Amino acid sequence: MIAAVAFRSGKNMGDENTMETDRPRRIYVDADACPFKDVILEIAAANGLAVTMVANYCHEIEDGDQIELVRVDRDPEAVDMVIANRATAGDIVVTQDYGLAALVLGKGVRALSPRGKIYAVSEIEPLLDARHRAQKARRAGARLKGPPRLGKSDRERFRRALERVLSDEC
Repeated sequence: MIAAVAFRSGKNMGDENTMETDRPRRIYVDADACPFKDVILEIAAANGLAVTMVANYCHEIEDGDQIELVRVDRDPEAVDMVIANRATAGDIVVTQDYGLAALVLGKGVRALSPRGKIYAVSEIEPLLDARHRAQKARRAGARLKGPPRLGKSDRERFRRALERVLSDEC
């Protein structure tokens, strides 16, 4: 896996020389498939959180002062592995990938989807099972319907879910 890091120092990014336990909570974003990056940056700035967006080279991500941008190769699991390896307890991961959510939940990381679904350890196994059954059906030639298009209500649902995760209400 090839990874390149573009880092812009901002007031919320923390000092690289501090101990791991002293670093601020960070939001990791599976940026290949996250439509609400602006919401994440807005909420992170308001809460003094650092943001790391991880994407493969095929996706255009705007660089900014508030983010660490990590670029990886096109391997299907490259983004997931970077996030899973970097995220630590107390961090937040935004992903629609159930496998990545399962990996980070086991480390004490909070995870939510861009649709506002807050992943819970007790619910992840059925989600992984449903994903597995869908993959088997597709391999057998079935054509499955994808999720509905995202709309304005999804943006607000995601905003509320991220704020809930930050306030530890769930």
